[in-house]
Amino acid sequence: MKKRALGMSGLEVSAIGFGCMGLNHHRSATLSRDESIALIRRAADLGVTFFDTAQVYGPFTNEKLVGDALAPVRDEMTIATKFGQVDASGQPVLSSRPELIKQSTDGSLSRLGVETIDLLYQHRVDPDVPIEEVAGAVKELMQQGKVKHFGLSEAGAETIRRAHAVQQVTAVQSEYSLWWRRPEEEVLPVCEELGVGFVPYSPLGRGFLTGAIDEHTTFDSSDNRNSLPRFTVEARKANQALVTRLRAISERKGATPPQLALAWLLAQAALIVPIPGTTKVPRLEENLRAEALELTSDDLAEIDHAASEVPVVGDRYPVELEQITNL
Repeated sequence: MKKRALGMSGLEVSAIGFGCMGLNHHRSATLSRDESIALIRRAADLGVTFFDTAQVYGPFTNEKLVGDALAPVRDEMTIATKFGQVDASGQPVLSSRPELIKQSTDGSLSRLGVETIDLLYQHRVDPDVPIEEVAGAVKELMQQGKVKHFGLSEAGAETIRRAHAVQQVTAVQSEYSLWWRRPEEEVLPVCEELGVGFVPYSPLGRGFLTGAIDEHTTFDSSDNRNSLPRFTVEARKANQALVTRLRAISERKGATPPQLALAWLLAQAALIVPIPGTTKVPRLEENLRAEALELTSDDLAEIDHAASEVPVVGDRYPVELEQITNL
């Protein structure tokens, strides 16, 4: 697989990464630990070098899973994790107090089985802690050799600028896909201006853009899509029109809807590295083949036109969760 540079940081990763959250957090727990490890290693065998986890996934168990799975090939991989949504004991808390950042980072180092974290994100902006203090705390960790690169997740353009002025931001991770394009308004332009990489999570619309989900789909009680407005039965029924249009285009390209959606992201800017997740090896292999799918300017115009014809129904998050994004 080809590699891409995350902005001007010098960090190169596979053009498509792997989001590990769904292996044991916010999705139905369908895989055993051994199966999850095998899936991560299969991704590595196929050329993926960029794996994404977080302290809150589990909490903590996802970091341990990723660390154990990648231990045999650790030197060839880039592992990203995130702080700020749990305290050091794993209790939910939105906090980026510098002392908690430092304490929780030691825990991540231990669970991942590494001496240095490749990329450490603030998971969500903490409105009670100035971003300059957060960036300063991570800068100290970098000076100590515990962290190589600093990132932000779901941060707004002004926050990115302020953080970058204290410590170079290597990557910004935010939701971005054909049915959530808000980053195009301010965040992507500031990333391009500052030389910051952009990492779309949920690049397949939490599975909806694959075409495998419709109004008849039922989710396990542990699946957070049960609480998302965009995944009500009514919204899923209305939003099928977008998938139908994308499927028609993908078939003409000899591809599948998820491959088209991922290739579209890759075509938006060279600084973009999406991190789709899956629990199935065939889906993993299908997703990674998107890197070879070439879209012409006419293809991209057709995709944009198709998407513009279908107003997406439903907010992506409940109001209380959306309020802590893009700060």
